[in-house]
Amino acid sequence: MGAVDYEKLYPFWRNLDANEQDMFASATRRLSYRSNTLIHQPGRKCEGMFYMLKGVLRIYILSDEGREITLYRLHEGEHCVLSASCVIDAISFSVFIEAETDCELLLTDAGTLRQLVENNVHIKVFAQEIALHRFSDIMWTLQQVLFFSVDRRLAIYILNSSEKQGSGTIRTTHEQIASSIGSAREVVSRMLKRFADDGLIRLSRGTIEINNRKGLKEAAGL
Repeated sequence: MGAVDYEKLYPFWRNLDANEQDMFASATRRLSYRSNTLIHQPGRKCEGMFYMLKGVLRIYILSDEGREITLYRLHEGEHCVLSASCVIDAISFSVFIEAETDCELLLTDAGTLRQLVENNVHIKVFAQEIALHRFSDIMWTLQQVLFFSVDRRLAIYILNSSEKQGSGTIRTTHEQIASSIGSAREVVSRMLKRFADDGLIRLSRGTIEINNRKGLKEAAGL
């Protein structure tokens, strides 16, 4: 594995003095996780700040009844500060984080990160901007769950997944969709069948092929 290019990966790097750069580099390690590994859960201490090198992390909450709602996903090139809530006093959010695929990431220790945040405004501003961006994602997700019908949320999910995967055929399961849009697997299966019957999609095991993108956009209210 090659050396980490901190200047390329962290926008605030140039605004750290030599001592702060040494502190940050010493507190940052490269980690790998296999698919379906739980990385963080409520009650555990803050691990630190993540930077995704490859793979996908899923951030979700879990109700008392065991219902999962996916808040957002982290992809290659993205940072996560909700996992480091202890370094930013304004953040208090209990989430689960799992590796949805095999992942490789950089993890900066929360204790060292807090010291740097307290003494360097550039890191503090960076962390706050990332947090605000993620909370915007969360509010969009909760808005969909609270106010959008299941068919609209499903259509939005299919279209967004197609865009992210760069293909008209997306790879996913009914269970993954259910956790992403905050619904039950049985409801998702029925709605997918309806979309298929209406000619919007074609279903096969583990994949959904878009047949009528215009119709899906209409179902999504776009």
